Amino acid sequence: MAKAFFRLQKFLRRTQFLLFFLTAAYLMAGSLLLLQRTRLVIQQGSRGTSANQALLVPDGMAGVGIVDPRTLQNPHPGPRLLVGMDALQEPALDPQHSPRWLMSRNSELRQLRRRWFHRFTSDQEPMQTAGFKAMKHTAEHKGTYMGCFSDDSRERTLKGAVFYDLRKMTVSHCQEACAERAYTYAGLAYGAECYCGNKLPATASKPEECNSECKGEKGSICGGVNRLSVYRVEELRAGERRRRNVIYRGCFRAPENLTDTFPASLIQPNLTVEMCSEFCSKKEFPLAVIQGQECYCGYPTGRFSLHDGADRLLCSGMHNTSSNAEGKYCLVYQTPVQDTRCTDRKFLTTKSKVFVALSSFPGAGNTWARHLIEHATGYYTGSYYFDGALYNKGFKGEKDHWRSRRTICVKTHESGKTEIEMFDSAILLIRNPYKSLMAEFNRKYAGHLGYATDRNWKSKEWPDFVNSYASWWASHVLDWLKYGKRLLIVHYEDLKQSLIPKLKEMVEFLNMTVTEDRLLCVENNRDGNFKRSGAKQKDFEPFTQEMKDLINRYILTVDEALRGRNFTGLPREYVPR
Repeated sequence: MAKAFFRLQKFLRRTQFLLFFLTAAYLMAGSLLLLQRTRLVIQQGSRGTSANQALLVPDGMAGVGIVDPRTLQNPHPGPRLLVGMDALQEPALDPQHSPRWLMSRNSELRQLRRRWFHRFTSDQEPMQTAGFKAMKHTAEHKGTYMGCFSDDSRERTLKGAVFYDLRKMTVSHCQEACAERAYTYAGLAYGAECYCGNKLPATASKPEECNSECKGEKGSICGGVNRLSVYRVEELRAGERRRRNVIYRGCFRAPENLTDTFPASLIQPNLTVEMCSEFCSKKEFPLAVIQGQECYCGYPTGRFSLHDGADRLLCSGMHNTSSNAEGKYCLVYQTPVQDTRCTDRKFLTTKSKVFVALSSFPGAGNTWARHLIEHATGYYTGSYYFDGALYNKGFKGEKDHWRSRRTICVKTHESGKTEIEMFDSAILLIRNPYKSLMAEFNRKYAGHLGYATDRNWKSKEWPDFVNSYASWWASHVLDWLKYGKRLLIVHYEDLKQSLIPKLKEMVEFLNMTVTEDRLLCVENNRDGNFKRSGAKQKDFEPFTQEMKDLINRYILTVDEALRGRNFTGLPREYVPR
């Protein structure tokens, strides 16, 4: 008996030691993993350092290599331009001497990751019963709840306008957005998507199938997976005149056969722009075309592309056909209805064989280019970073791993041999450095849609920003020219001026084929959700003569490098102001 007890005691001691050892090993492994992840965050935030290498060397330091002006004791030495690309090096950056703006970008990246993690964990919270929420949801909001309906993305009924907000979507927000655009119904799906239209979906579903909680409103239901929570929104504007956002597009030569070109028409005595726009809005068409007493509704197409405008005088006296150059011209207006022929997007069904970068300096229009590419191809674009603001507005590729190859191309601001050679090819987007610097400074201090204050522009931060970022603008282009395997150079200004031809080049470079109607739809939705409203004019010149001299030398360097690689040089408007 004693022998058996001794064996049991020995076994328990071994087991206790084994459990202690496993616990210690587990804690050590967890600590190492945490340290590794912290190191990766810092590395990813500082990968732009090779792009931030300066192209200036102070007098007396020739042959020493490329130096970041901000690491010098005297930040304003007489600069001497290095023209030869082979002279570019990738200096190791000592963290103790990192410029403040780089540390700020690392901090921003960590905050974005924290916000993403917070949203991810909050999405996992248990939900209450769907029936109770639907009842609560109906009682709290002004619109009439019509029920839960099936949603087929290929044959969607509510397709007049589409909105995404993967962080702040609420029932009220969707209803108001649809009501302002004169729609009768608002439908919500996936907790974050809003669809507008004038017809109810045909197939009703069980109430409990609408079970996705609204991203911006706990306790409310915003549809479900392939399910729409539909509201009638007319009651939101009862007793008020709905706001109409009708935009004059111009006077154009009418197509030969109007009835064949436009799907819907109306003949109305004393026809007004408001009458025609309202008729076309109810029919869910983005264009309202007026010729005399006739109203036509439709889309931009190859037969009516809206590319060749005419003098408005040719459309004068539209209610008198005989005075309208014998009916050869028509007035065109943009209705509040969104052109949805190109809004459907998805991830690639199979992994892409070619890893393509969409590379640019910050502030060069990368987000806008992504919007154009996604709507033209129908596939999401990815990102080397994670920007919660972009993800919340429908750029779903933001949350996909940048090396997943499920996106058509990947946004990056990185440069340097290692970062560039990871990609098989790249679209290199270049913008006037004066405009890029101002756009990035605005984003840094006021977000994607805001403007920096006069106080920001007149502070010490602005000259420090220019001193650091101007060299990055040049080194970014030079690095991609040096290490890029296959490049398509696109100038932001050319893309803006000749959208469809340049977008065709980009789509062909991505080995995709799209229809002309889809490209015209992209052109009709060209601005997207991240265009600053107007150009906020400042009553002072933000660039000093010293800044201009610095930037102009970088412009000449990049222009020479482009021509040396048999690419088109920089547009003339870049050259010294």
